Amino acid sequence: MSARANILGKLRNSLDGTTPRPDEFDERLVTEPWRYDPQDRIARLRSLMEAVHTEVRQCSSDNWPGLVAGLLAKRNLTNLLCALGKEHGRELQAHFDATKRSVRLLAYDRPVEAWKEELFWNVGASLTGTLGAIAATGSLVLWPDRHEPRLMSLVPPVHIALLKASEIHDNLYDMMMAQDWAAGLPTNVLLVSGPSKTADIEQVLAYGAHGPRELIVLILEDA
Repeated sequence: MSARANILGKLRNSLDGTTPRPDEFDERLVTEPWRYDPQDRIARLRSLMEAVHTEVRQCSSDNWPGLVAGLLAKRNLTNLLCALGKEHGRELQAHFDATKRSVRLLAYDRPVEAWKEELFWNVGASLTGTLGAIAATGSLVLWPDRHEPRLMSLVPPVHIALLKASEIHDNLYDMMMAQDWAAGLPTNVLLVSGPSKTADIEQVLAYGAHGPRELIVLILEDA
């Protein structure tokens, strides 16, 4: 018997003869203080995120690629890291092809060791989707995967995040229940409220010290 099997066997046998305690969890403790009218969720999320230097734009689900192009042009950025294998990546690619934009779209399709120098020093911006957002805390929720690894939202100086208005939830518990997180959690979940910041130096809050200097959230109104 392997050491792993031996440990797991001991854990299973440790429950023999015990009686499970009743589930006394009261979900009202994590939900009732953080309830909002549906029409107020965007305003609350926007207020909290803008308070920590996040740029928030509201747009329709069919014109956001043009807005992305404008944001890049305003900052003189010539490349964008995005998931070309996902729907929003394909939409962006189609827009840039149709408008002949001089922006190079990059895909995270290699191990980080194969292009670490380019990723850390030459990528100007990234665009990712989101799983949703939490109105109570003003936070985006990201589930990194093989198309959009965690470094996409941590390394480039500018991070653009797409958020569907219908996926803004009152609080984290409601979001976990509505999306049935218990059915399959990812290896990590990112809660992002603003660009990078630190107060390590003389306890003075500074933005952009590490990670993205800018966080831009595009809230897509449903068609």
